[in-house]
Amino acid sequence: MLMINDNKSSVYSQRVLENLNSAVLLFNPDLQLSYMNPAAEMLFQVSARHMVGKEASDLICCPMGKSQSHLSHAIESGHPFTERELSLVLPDNRHVTVDCTVTPLTDRDSDAGLLVEIQKIDRQLRISKEEYLLAQNKAARELVRGLAHEIKNPLGGLRGSAQLLERELEDPSLHEYTQIIIDEADRLQALLNRMLGPNKLSKPKRVDIHLLLERVRSLVLAESDQNLHIDRDYDPSIPELLVDSDMIIQVLLNIVRNAALALGDNDHGRIILKSRILRQFTIGNQRHRLVARIGIQDSGPGIPEDIREKIFYPMVTASEGGMGLGLSIAQSLINQHGGLVECSSEPGKTLFTVLLPVENPNANK
Repeated sequence: MLMINDNKSSVYSQRVLENLNSAVLLFNPDLQLSYMNPAAEMLFQVSARHMVGKEASDLICCPMGKSQSHLSHAIESGHPFTERELSLVLPDNRHVTVDCTVTPLTDRDSDAGLLVEIQKIDRQLRISKEEYLLAQNKAARELVRGLAHEIKNPLGGLRGSAQLLERELEDPSLHEYTQIIIDEADRLQALLNRMLGPNKLSKPKRVDIHLLLERVRSLVLAESDQNLHIDRDYDPSIPELLVDSDMIIQVLLNIVRNAALALGDNDHGRIILKSRILRQFTIGNQRHRLVARIGIQDSGPGIPEDIREKIFYPMVTASEGGMGLGLSIAQSLINQHGGLVECSSEPGKTLFTVLLPVENPNANK
C-alpha cells in the first residue's frame, strides 16, 4: 500500500485520494501496483488488497495490447501523456471508454513510480451521441417539412389542372394521359404525407409495452413465408407506459420488419425482442426516473458501414426497393414521446434500442 506519514497533511491527502471520482493507480518502477483508490476498485471491480503487487498488464489492457509498452516508455522518458477516448478492457472482459493520464513520479530519496489517472467517459459519450441524434432528426424533419410545403402547393395545382383538362378533352382515349398525371400527383402527395408523419400524440394512454411487442411479433410471423424465429426476453417489472399505442406499434413494426428482411432466407437467423427497465436514466439532456429499454436484435449481415451514421435520415436505406422512410419516421415518433432510437451494428449482430420514458414528458403538450 501507499505509505503515508502520520501527520495532518498526509491524512488529508489520503482522504482526497479516497474520495475522488477518478480512478487513481500507483505503480512502482517495475510496473507493479502499489496503490489503488476506491474509485479504481469500483471501476475494475476488484479489491486493492488482492491486486497490490500485481503487474500492470493484469489490470490495464487495451485492445491493441500496447498498454504495457506505453507505461514503460513513460517511466524511461519521464514524460507524462494523456490518451482520450481510450477503449479499455477490464479483467472481467468488460469494455469501457476512458480518458487516461499517465504521470511519471520522481523522488530523490526513493525510486520513481508511475501515477495513472482514469476517468470513465462512457456516459458523457452516450449523452453526446444522443444529443447529436436528436439534433440530427430535428434538422432532417425541418428540412423535409420545408420541402414538402414547397412541393404540395404546385402539386395541388397540377392535379387540379389535369382534372380540368380531362373535362375539356372530347377524345376519351386522351383521358388516359390526364389520369396518369392525377395518379402520379396522388402518389407524390401520399409520399409527402408519409415523410411528414403525424405532428403530435393523438391518444396517449397507459399500456403494457409487452402487449404491443406481442402484437408486432404475431404480425411479422404471419407475414413471413420463411422459418422465422423471434425469441422473447421480457422484464415483467416494467410498469405501463403513457404512449400512443398506434405510433409505438408502427415504430416496432418498422424495425422488426427490417430485421426480418435482413435475415433473408437464413433458416438459422433469429430476432430477439428484449425489454428492461432503467432507473435515473438520461436521454439527451433530460433525466428520467424510469425508462423502458426495448431491444430488437437480429443475426443478419449488419448495416453497411457507409450508412450507419445516417441510417435515421429520410431516403437512406440498405434494402433493395426500400424507400428509406421507416427508420426516419420511427425516430420522429419516438422523439415525440420524449424517447430515442439508437442503433449499433456489426456482421451477425444488429441491435436497435428504443428508449421510452415511463412518464411521457410530451403527453400534455
